[in-house]
Amino acid sequence: MAKGSQLSQLKSALSQAGVTGKPSTSKKRKRSAVPLEKEKEKRAARLEEIHQRLNPFDVKVTKLKHEVGGRKLKGITGKPAQSKQAGIEQRKKTLLKEWEERDRAGGIVDRRFGENDPAMSLEERMLERFTRERQRSSKGVAFNLEDEDELTHYGQSLSKLDDFDNVGLGLDSEDEEESGQLDKEIVSKMHFGGFGDEKDDDESEESEEPARKKSKAEVMAEVIAKSKEHKLRRQMEKEQEENIRHELDNEFATLRDLLYVPDPSLTGSNTVPLGKPIGNSEKSTNPGAAILSLAPEIQDVDYDQHVRELAFDKRSKPKDRTKTEEELALEEKEALEKAEKQRRKRMLGLDDSGSEDEGRSKGKRKRGGDDLEDDFDDGGDEWGGLGTGLGMKGGEKGERASEEGESGKSGEEDEGTESGDEDESTEEGYDFDEEESDSEDEGMEQEELTTKAPKGKGKAVSSAKELPYTFPAPENHEEFLGIVEDLEDKDIPVVVQRIRTLYHTSLAPDNKYKLQTLANIIIDHILFVVAPPKPQFSLVSSLLPHLAAIVKAYPIPAAQFFNEKLTLMHKNLKRGLSRGAITTEARTWPGSSELTLLRIIGLIWPSSDLNHAVISPTRVLMGAYLGLSRVRSLGDIASGLFLCTLFLQYESLSKRFVPEALTFLANAFLHLAPTKYKDAASLPGYFPAPDFRSENCRLLAMKTKKSTPKPRKPDLTALLTLEEPSEQAKVDLLAMALDLLGRFADMYKGLDGFLELCEPILEIIRQAETKSWNEELRSRQSKLVDMLTRLLKFANQSRQPLTLQAHKPIPIPSYVPKFEATTSNYLRKKDPDYEKNEAAKLRYQLKQEKKGAIRELRKDAKFLAAVEQKRQSEKDREYNERLKKAFTSIESERAEQKAMEREKTREKRRAGRK
Repeated sequence: MAKGSQLSQLKSALSQAGVTGKPSTSKKRKRSAVPLEKEKEKRAARLEEIHQRLNPFDVKVTKLKHEVGGRKLKGITGKPAQSKQAGIEQRKKTLLKEWEERDRAGGIVDRRFGENDPAMSLEERMLERFTRERQRSSKGVAFNLEDEDELTHYGQSLSKLDDFDNVGLGLDSEDEEESGQLDKEIVSKMHFGGFGDEKDDDESEESEEPARKKSKAEVMAEVIAKSKEHKLRRQMEKEQEENIRHELDNEFATLRDLLYVPDPSLTGSNTVPLGKPIGNSEKSTNPGAAILSLAPEIQDVDYDQHVRELAFDKRSKPKDRTKTEEELALEEKEALEKAEKQRRKRMLGLDDSGSEDEGRSKGKRKRGGDDLEDDFDDGGDEWGGLGTGLGMKGGEKGERASEEGESGKSGEEDEGTESGDEDESTEEGYDFDEEESDSEDEGMEQEELTTKAPKGKGKAVSSAKELPYTFPAPENHEEFLGIVEDLEDKDIPVVVQRIRTLYHTSLAPDNKYKLQTLANIIIDHILFVVAPPKPQFSLVSSLLPHLAAIVKAYPIPAAQFFNEKLTLMHKNLKRGLSRGAITTEARTWPGSSELTLLRIIGLIWPSSDLNHAVISPTRVLMGAYLGLSRVRSLGDIASGLFLCTLFLQYESLSKRFVPEALTFLANAFLHLAPTKYKDAASLPGYFPAPDFRSENCRLLAMKTKKSTPKPRKPDLTALLTLEEPSEQAKVDLLAMALDLLGRFADMYKGLDGFLELCEPILEIIRQAETKSWNEELRSRQSKLVDMLTRLLKFANQSRQPLTLQAHKPIPIPSYVPKFEATTSNYLRKKDPDYEKNEAAKLRYQLKQEKKGAIRELRKDAKFLAAVEQKRQSEKDREYNERLKKAFTSIESERAEQKAMEREKTREKRRAGRK
């Protein structure tokens, strides 16, 4: 860049860029093909570059106090003008929009008249709105055609003429192609044509009578009728042509053979064949000439097939919308009611042709998309819980290996039981600490969980009888027994499903109470069917899904009913204990009904919660059974083992420690397996063993002289009612006890007290006399010993001795020397104390942020003030312009007025002179 003043630098830059100076006039310049617009753009770009290079205010350079060669620092040069403009543009996009919308409220503003006026009533608001609407619409009355009389055409309203074809306008595509004009008859009748050239047949025949003038309505009706007639005639002609075209298409194969003409060179004819090109065809070697041939052998034989496939291709159709739950429930209810009506007609002999629902209850059928599942027989779901092995012999349905020790669930002991009424307790909660006098408990008999079947009302199963489709909502278990009295067990779930469908919650407000009652009835019926002597666990598995669905919909009433049953079971336990825990007649262990209820509770309610309204009292009750009841027979051991399987199911996720379960399993092993221990004092550990070597338990141990049979899956239903202990039953229960001990040990291996818990159990198992045991039973015992030995070894290795609480070591105190305040920035900002230094940094950062925020707020205020000033100046300018226009018009009017006044004055003077 040239040195000197700004003017000399500018002249030099302009001359170097070719902006100033004489332009080139050479011929080469004249012949240049560069357009004039591009030259202007390049010139403008060069000028902008020169302007940015020479403007001293565009770049700001900070002078360094000590300049070091080769050092690169950021922020030395800046462009304040560009940064200022960028800040203004950014504020226009953000701050200006927020400022313009500062008085706006979000959402929809209700600006209807009187909406925010509390003094006006609803009728007054509607009347005032109607009045204002009429006033607004009356402003354009001069151009409003709707307020005038209705427009008509020959007596008919134009608004009612929806089809323009009916008014005689020839809009058919074929007529437009042929003539492009309206029908001649329509022109003669409607467009003032004819004038008597043609006469009607009626006038020619009845020429003697005077002609009657037809009304507009009659004339219009005739025109519409003739238009429809012409349109129908054109449609018929079009259909005939389409039929002829289809016939030609079908006969195209025969026509194609006729179109093919042989070569004249072969026949001696002088005619030219259609398949050969015109000209010297013999010498022509053009391969494209063969394409013109219409010979049948080169035609596409699959063409017709493709055309048919396209013609019969299935087109997409709109689907029905997804129905709501209420609509589906209503349809299912109506379907059941309709089927019931048809069934009644068939029973009365009114309908011999049958119906679509006939045979639903006679056999299986395929499940459909809208199936109500009322007569679908899927073979019944397998009951993997209580019913496994209960009442079922080897080879029957339901025999399934239970890996969790839940195989073989127990039934209720029927020894010494007496019939009683159902407890009508009204207690809302479940309290095991309820204080009742012992004398009152001793004088009362134990109550049953559900009612028993009325005498004389056995099930008369009739396979020929058709199952009804509608049933009344039962109010108690007795009414439900009356409904299902003559039905088979497989039809009872169908009845429950149809009752749920008929009394769906969305159909009536009172149906929810009926469904809640139905849930209680299902519980009572489950307890009723599993009562001895013949428990039916397959029916329980089919009723359980319905019970779970209702409990999920209404959990609070169902929980209250379950708690009532648990309260009754607790009362029965206390009454049995008051009679004497060792007494054989006392019912202290749960039977099949109680065990079924406990199993259902674990399946329906979540058992891993810390506190639960149903699971918590159930867990306490099960612990009371295992801890307070005494062993007297093999049935008691079977019931206790089933309670242990329930505990294993309940605590599989939470893994809570249940000492009653492990204590009972250890006692069960001591009762069944022959050991070297003589009395309870010689047993290792501290777990209680009150019944060890007692009079009732001496007969429960296996015999050592004879070889034991092979263990099988125990039939707990038979074990609960077993009168005399057998060796097979002892072996089965011992195998189950060993299996449960292994499962509990695997679950509790993470406890801190696992060593103290399982070391006595391992010692007891090792002291068993296994000489007369079966090989399989002996292998189970050895596997359990190896497992416990390995787990105890790992627990002993992972156990660490007690140590003090870990904490950070206390450092030696260091004293920071006191520094005198100096003017040195380094010493002022670098305090030896770390905390003070960090606090000083934070204070400095806060100060800088505060300054920056104040600076930005001032810039925002300045920007908004400039915008407001600009708007105000624009308003002032517009106001002054309007004022000037008003003054100009007023001045002109005033000048005219003064001129008129002067003229009048002159006239008066002239009149006075005269």
